[in-house]
Amino acid sequence: MDEYDLEEIKREIVESRSLVIKTNNLVNALAADLKSIAKRQQGYERRIFIHSATAYVVTITVLFIALKFAWDARVDSVRSETKQTGAELVTVRDELKATQEREEARERAARQAAAFFALVSHKKRQEIVEQYDLVKDLPLTPTEKAVFADAYETAKNELSVIAYQTGLDEARTGRWHEAQQSFRDSLKYKDNAAHSPQVEYQLALALRQLGRQREAIPSLKRLSEASADKDVMDEATLLLALSEIDVQAWNDAKATLRAFIRRFPTSPLINDARMKLAEISLQH
Repeated sequence: MDEYDLEEIKREIVESRSLVIKTNNLVNALAADLKSIAKRQQGYERRIFIHSATAYVVTITVLFIALKFAWDARVDSVRSETKQTGAELVTVRDELKATQEREEARERAARQAAAFFALVSHKKRQEIVEQYDLVKDLPLTPTEKAVFADAYETAKNELSVIAYQTGLDEARTGRWHEAQQSFRDSLKYKDNAAHSPQVEYQLALALRQLGRQREAIPSLKRLSEASADKDVMDEATLLLALSEIDVQAWNDAKATLRAFIRRFPTSPLINDARMKLAEISLQH
């Protein structure tokens, strides 16, 4: 092997080493690029994962919020419907209770009306007067109300007349205490009947007999001044004068007697009035 061949071999060896070094450098650069690409890929994948996870969480959160709003709206709707149903139920119960109470009231009214009508049929005057207040405000028909009111007024009038007649009988036998009580009962039953002025006069007369003239004077004044029964006015005026004499109200008695003579000149009691006036005028 000559020198030329040796140089050629050395040159090839150098070139080979240079090629190996370049290859290594290329491989190292490629490896570095691969590592850089891998890192970038990992970062990209990590960002994608984070973004996906974030999007998933946001989506789930939005879904939960939307579900909560929908659930709350449904709950509110159910509560509103329940409340409305409850109010309607309360209204229905109230109406049912009111209807039951009206029916019970009608039944009670019917029973009470029937019982009162039985009293009217049997002419139980005292019971009619005592129980009328219990039936007058019942839900009765206009006819029933009119019948019951008429029966009530008739019963009061009849009881008043009976008490008046009883008082007259007691007065005739001198039982003045019982008589004045009967006359009071007569006026209690009916104080505006046709016989009421006579009852007041007889009560005043009984009170005078009992020595209670001061109690009798107010009603006698009323009867003497204005009475529905004109026939009792002269008697009441004379009895008023006599009662005033009893209590020694001389001036009042003389004024009453003078008024009697002036107002009732044709009364059968005119002479009694004149004699009594002359008597007290001489003495007082």
